[in-house]
Amino acid sequence: MRYLLILLFAVWPLCASAVVFDEHTRMLPLGQVIQVFEDVRGDATIDEVTSPALQASFRQHDQPVLNAGYSRSVFWLRLDLEYRPQRPDGPQPWLLELAYPPLDQLELYLPDARGTFQLAQRTGDSLPFASRQIKHHNYLFELDLQPNQPRRVYLRLQSQGSIQAPLSLWAPNAYLEEQPARVYVLGIIYGVLLVMLIYNLFIFLSVRDASYLYYILYIASFGLYQVSVNGAGIEYFWPNNPWWANVSTPFLIGSAALFGCQFARSFLHTAEHSPWVDRTLLALMASGVGVMILALTVSYALSLRLATYLALLFTVVVFAAGIIAWLRGMRVARYFIIAWSTFLLGGAINSLMVLGYLPNMFLTMYASQIGSALEVGLLSLALADRINAMKEERTRILQDSGRKLETLNQELANSNRLKDEFLATVTHELRTPMNGVIGSLELMQTVSLDAELAQYQKTAASSARDMMRMVNDILALSELQAGKLYPRREPFSLRGLLDGLRAQYARHAEDKGLRFVLELDESLPDTLEGDVGKLAQCLGYLLDNAVKFTAQGEVRLRVGRAGTVPESLPLSIEVIDTGVGFTAPQDASLYQRFHQLDGSMTREYGGLGIGLAICRQLVDLLGGSLSHESQPGQGSRFRLHVPLALPLPAAAQPALVRRTGTQALRHPERCTVLIVEDNAINQLVTRGMLLKLGYRVRTADNGAEALEVLRGESVDAVLMDCQMPVMDGFATCRALRALPGCLELPVLAITAHSHSGDREHCLAAGMNDYLAKPVKFEALRGLLHDWVLCRAG
Repeated sequence: MRYLLILLFAVWPLCASAVVFDEHTRMLPLGQVIQVFEDVRGDATIDEVTSPALQASFRQHDQPVLNAGYSRSVFWLRLDLEYRPQRPDGPQPWLLELAYPPLDQLELYLPDARGTFQLAQRTGDSLPFASRQIKHHNYLFELDLQPNQPRRVYLRLQSQGSIQAPLSLWAPNAYLEEQPARVYVLGIIYGVLLVMLIYNLFIFLSVRDASYLYYILYIASFGLYQVSVNGAGIEYFWPNNPWWANVSTPFLIGSAALFGCQFARSFLHTAEHSPWVDRTLLALMASGVGVMILALTVSYALSLRLATYLALLFTVVVFAAGIIAWLRGMRVARYFIIAWSTFLLGGAINSLMVLGYLPNMFLTMYASQIGSALEVGLLSLALADRINAMKEERTRILQDSGRKLETLNQELANSNRLKDEFLATVTHELRTPMNGVIGSLELMQTVSLDAELAQYQKTAASSARDMMRMVNDILALSELQAGKLYPRREPFSLRGLLDGLRAQYARHAEDKGLRFVLELDESLPDTLEGDVGKLAQCLGYLLDNAVKFTAQGEVRLRVGRAGTVPESLPLSIEVIDTGVGFTAPQDASLYQRFHQLDGSMTREYGGLGIGLAICRQLVDLLGGSLSHESQPGQGSRFRLHVPLALPLPAAAQPALVRRTGTQALRHPERCTVLIVEDNAINQLVTRGMLLKLGYRVRTADNGAEALEVLRGESVDAVLMDCQMPVMDGFATCRALRALPGCLELPVLAITAHSHSGDREHCLAAGMNDYLAKPVKFEALRGLLHDWVLCRAG
């Protein structure tokens, strides 16, 4: 019983003063719960400190951080911890952090199994970095705490510099989560210093101004000082040199004062307007040199104290020099004062914290670094202001030239815009008369002609089609430039597309004595989804060029699979010829509009030089790529890669309204077609075609007249022009759908626009199908057959 009471009285004080925490604790500041014993002589051992005689000498600390300033004493910290988890748990690791890197010696004592305290860890910046239990610029100790068992910890602190003890207990995961914020702050500070150093180094190499050289040396000295103070120096730069880890701090402070004073003298020209300020700065420079020498020769404690007082004096004197220069009318002194104000404030806060007059906290610990980063950036602005003053005159000279150039550029942009608009308008307007020409030539095929007239008709029709093809190319180019084209996705037959191309271009090749070869990978599906119109247009340009530039040999169209992608089919199409070939230019001029490799007046091959330009832009619009290979005299190879989609299952596809391939149920003589067209020539041509086909014809000059006709009589189909005065085709279609008996009336659009999305506009307006001008006789026959003759009256 007696031993039980002795044990109880021994453990009771420990339990009463222990810091209690559980598994939900993330970070626990320990500044106000530690007990401190100051060993003035510095010779007490752990056995003496833990003896009952000295236990009463410990005093409860009441500040967040122990800050003893410059003291020769040894400080012992006693800390009682008790881990009380809310859930039954085993031992939990914790991190004890002392966040003040400049400490010389730091020892951790932990109890052993017998209850006596033994040295567990000895570290500090007077020892190599490898002595630390956890490799970090702050001092970290791992504690394994048993649940519900109080544990006492002793720390011994000794340093020739300032003694600070910002002590915290961390959960490991919380400490890891907290580290990025500290790293970001230091990264921003060091990043600013490094960027400003490099920036001013390049300026110095350009202008050879001595002020920049002194400023660079100042930034380098002060930046290395910050590295030393924050512990990054001993962690990364000199981990095995504890002597330099201590000496570097006062040495770099003296170096920063030396070059900072010389920079102020050069930048502010103190020798010219303030001789006594200049002499004071010279004295500080001498003091800086003295501190640097003392740092290498005398004790660290003495040199560090002198360096600290030098830093305070340096910031005040340099700030006063800036004030005096500003009062003397120096323009650049404004930036100088603002910059040194931030540095003065940060340096003063940090120095007062080191001397023990301010508490050690995040702001006071990093005040000097934050102020220096701001000061460096602002001083760079001050140096840049000097260059700006030199550039002002040059800027004034260049302003007039800039305004004139801007005016010319605006005029050029307006000219290009007007040119594109004019080109689009002209090509659109040309389609209307060309429709009349081609339509009339189509009608001539329906009458008996002698051999000579038939030849004339064939030549005129071929020339008209060539001219219409040029008009279509120019219209397509102008719409591409204006961004009016967009890709469509619709099902199409791959083999039908290729058969159509072979039927069109094989005849041209055979006329020149060439072989046309189509190579198709038979494993490719026939039904795909994509913009078949634009794809056919791209291949048409490539095949047309291949036939044009090949005198003998063959033109080969090769189609295969470019790869395997889920739910899509990358298609590879090659157009290969044995023609003249060419030397590919290094730039992209081959695909420039209105550009030809042979642009002379005596060139052998004609054309506008826009086919490849349109082809490249259409391929880009489809999300594909176009490449080429060619050698003079050996032919050319153009390779087109375009992604196509696989079609939906047949059951999910909507049924087609147009009855293609169905047996006719009526005869044309019993059907009436209403032509709504404002152009007299187009109206005459279309009327002639319908009469040749045997239909009864009614005409209207605009949408309003068409509605009057439909109110008075019934028709079997309407051929509707989209652009008309009074009422256009879209409005007319919407209006006629409201008339009795016209809800299912076939309305077939005929318009000059074939590339700008009018098909979708027509279908959205309620029209049933679409036919582009110029209207071809056979195309009109097939359209009316499917929509009129194949439907019951």
